[in-house]
Parts: sequence; C-alpha cells; structure tokens
Amino acid sequence: MHDLATVRAALLAKPGAEESFPFDAVTLVAKVAGKMFALVSTTESPVPLSLKVDPDYGEVLRATYPAIQPGYHLHKRHWVSLTLDESLPPALVQELIDASYRLVVRGLTRAARAQLADSTGSPKLDEGAA
Repeated sequence: MHDLATVRAALLAKPGAEESFPFDAVTLVAKVAGKMFALVSTTESPVPLSLKVDPDYGEVLRATYPAIQPGYHLHKRHWVSLTLDESLPPALVQELIDASYRLVVRGLTRAARAQLADSTGSPKLDEGAA
C-alpha cells in the first residue's frame, strides 16, 4: 500500500468516511463524522500520509521505522506522518489507518456514533470497531 490510489481507497472504505480538501487543492483530508483521521498529499512522491495514533504507540513506531515521523503540522504526540516509500509493510499501513479511524470514532459523542452506525449500517461502531 504505497500508491495514492490504494491509500485513498483504504481511507474511503471506512464506514462513513468522506474526503475533502479544506486546506488546499492537494491535501486530501479523510474525515468521519466531520473529524479528521487522515491527511495525504495527492501530488508528492513518495506519498506522505498522516494518521492519528495512540501517543505511546506513536513513540514506538517512530523509534522503529525511519519512515514514520512526528505528524507534520499536527500535534506531534497524537499524529504520525508516514512516508510510503516501500519500507513500511502494507499490513502495517492498513493497521495504522484502521487504528486512526477507530481512535476518532471512539472520540465521537455517543449520539454521533449512533448516527454514524445508522447511516452506514455498522452496529459495531459504538464499540469502536471497524
């Protein structure tokens, strides 16, 4: 998972995920219920992808993978920026996309999670799954 099309598809496959370009014409922002869970440049190569992470896990990731750095222009403790340069296993990239989505969904209000579950037909969203 190192090209823009594959990353974009993975982001938008999450229940209720939407894309927008609120900052500029090249930075794709993936949101769920209006909350960001990923940012990706549509013009850079290798593709940079920023994702929300558990702070402790983020430290481990940054220490383990040179292609994972503190979030660019984001809260450095809660976000990481991945350089998708073939050095990161595709399964890890997918795991981090899934975890970022779950973190954001878990942070939604109960009402927002219920509305998301109703609109997507995903009853497990209230439990933070997906």
